[in-house]
Amino acid sequence: MNRFPTPFLNKIAGPADLKGLPDSALKSLADEVRNEVIEAVSQTGGHLGSSLGVVELAVAIHAVFDTPRDKLVWDVGHQCYPHKILTGRRDRMTTLRQEGGLSGFTKRAESDYDPFGAAHSSTSISAALGFTVGRDMGMPTGDAIAVIGDGSISAGMAYEAMNNAGSEGRRMFVILNDNEMSIAPPVGAMSKYMSSLYASPLGDMHRMAEGFEAALPGPIRDHARRARQLVTGATGGQSTLFEELGFSYIGPIDGHDMDQVLQVLRTAKTRATGPVLIHACTVKGKGYAPAESSNDKYHGVSKFDVGTGQQAKSRPNAPSYTKIFGGALTVEAQHDPTIVAVTAAMPSGTGLDIMANSFPKRVFDVGIAEQHGVTFAAGMAASGLKPFCAIYSTFLQRGYDQVVHDVALQNLPVRFAIDRAGLVGADGPTHAGAFDIGYLTALPNMVLMAAGDEAELMSMVRTAAAHDSGPIAFRYPRGEGEGVTLPARGEVLEIGKGRIVQQGEDLAILSFGAHLGESKKAAQLIEAQGYSVTIADARFAKPLDHKMITDLVRQHRALVTVEQGAKGGFGAMVLHLLANDGFLDGRCQVRTMTLPDRFIDQAAPDAMYADAGLAAVDIAASALQAMGQRAHRGRASVSS
Repeated sequence: MNRFPTPFLNKIAGPADLKGLPDSALKSLADEVRNEVIEAVSQTGGHLGSSLGVVELAVAIHAVFDTPRDKLVWDVGHQCYPHKILTGRRDRMTTLRQEGGLSGFTKRAESDYDPFGAAHSSTSISAALGFTVGRDMGMPTGDAIAVIGDGSISAGMAYEAMNNAGSEGRRMFVILNDNEMSIAPPVGAMSKYMSSLYASPLGDMHRMAEGFEAALPGPIRDHARRARQLVTGATGGQSTLFEELGFSYIGPIDGHDMDQVLQVLRTAKTRATGPVLIHACTVKGKGYAPAESSNDKYHGVSKFDVGTGQQAKSRPNAPSYTKIFGGALTVEAQHDPTIVAVTAAMPSGTGLDIMANSFPKRVFDVGIAEQHGVTFAAGMAASGLKPFCAIYSTFLQRGYDQVVHDVALQNLPVRFAIDRAGLVGADGPTHAGAFDIGYLTALPNMVLMAAGDEAELMSMVRTAAAHDSGPIAFRYPRGEGEGVTLPARGEVLEIGKGRIVQQGEDLAILSFGAHLGESKKAAQLIEAQGYSVTIADARFAKPLDHKMITDLVRQHRALVTVEQGAKGGFGAMVLHLLANDGFLDGRCQVRTMTLPDRFIDQAAPDAMYADAGLAAVDIAASALQAMGQRAHRGRASVSS
């Protein structure tokens, strides 16, 4: 696979093989691992910049600690590619993020060297503390090491964990991988504090904690102490925030200087009796010029040419839903100066960078802080502004209590733009937007929409902007739209009103959201069997279009509901309505099609939906079964 020689890496079957290598060999090994990561990701795409930034840390940790007995927890896990190469998965690296291949994150089922799965940020310190308590209570585990980035450590959960770990006083290690570059530039007072720890004229000096400094020769010890004081702003008896939380603070150190990293890790491992925070400064994309010079440091890349860094670009058939949302919201913001927007460290991922280009003072990036972002939006709504809170479905789960308590309970008109609804492809189950339909329809006062196509999304943006009587949410998938003709501006939809897309007589498909296109394909398959099919777009899961749904039941022999969400969502809402109104009497056979009660591993989105039983042939089969017919699954073809 690799065009570069790998004499040391070829001898590494696992971390145990690092133990006998001299430090000079570990430096060479790090270079080989870096090249291996670049080669692998060039073929698969994935999180390149973050992985290149931790190569030396990964080599040094595995060389110093006794993994997998010692538990190494990578926060988020998107920087774990060097770790995977070193832990027996080198031969499978070109399957990263592919169907049946390696996960793009850490995953317990994949390797004993992945003791804790992750893909959401700021969980590593909590998990490491859990392993630490397990060790101290006699479980067969050694030390716990959490590696967390400067963006992730700014989230509240990380500080809750550090506060708890500091008060417990147990021996554990937190390595702060500080590259000053999360997906978006870190924001807020904590990120400014992190930068101040090393922004000084002596920024290239070694800085050690007081305990580590004590082991240095006198003149060097005094010089290191003065440098650390300049960097941290701590003079005299003052201490850093981390020390106030109960951690011994070591750093900042150069995370790419293998000698320095090894010395610090070995000393900390030998001398630590309580919690230790090692502050390592790294460069995202280190060692690959196109990544280092890129604005996003090649955080997430498609396949690329190693020599030029040029990424392969597909030619989409239609604009992405994310881009449509960003453009539509910008149009609404032009018409209404009270519209503002909130994102949690994902301005480009949510499309809010489009609005920010036109109205930079009306778009707020709160960092990795979904809980704060939701309540922040609620406060703005209470003030009379019209906030749009744009958060991926999988990340909105992290702010659910705030959605319940601070928004729905107070009936505040916060607009939730829920991107990445449904299955998301290569990022796999950790990023799937499977549960928002169920958890939002359960809430009093909430209105929930889902866009059947990109034109519908534009109308839902405008509808949300016009809706002032309480919270409203709209969901849409990752990827390109259906290619429909787009209006200059969306229309205001009647709340709780669906639409009939195609009228038939025998059976009806009631789609909620972006599976409308797949429902149309299913209708063609069913019609090929001689049946007439109605296709309805629900638009709303709450409130439901009572008249349209009951008319569908009255007028058809079978009704199939379709959604890109888990059980307990839209289909359940329809069943509640029909049961309470006495329509489940057998005259119309009703079937609900949802994601199955399991997590779907990464693959291409179409393959994931086929795995989930939600492809067009599956919808057709369910409908024909409801009609009492045997479906000829896969025999008919459907035009796209």
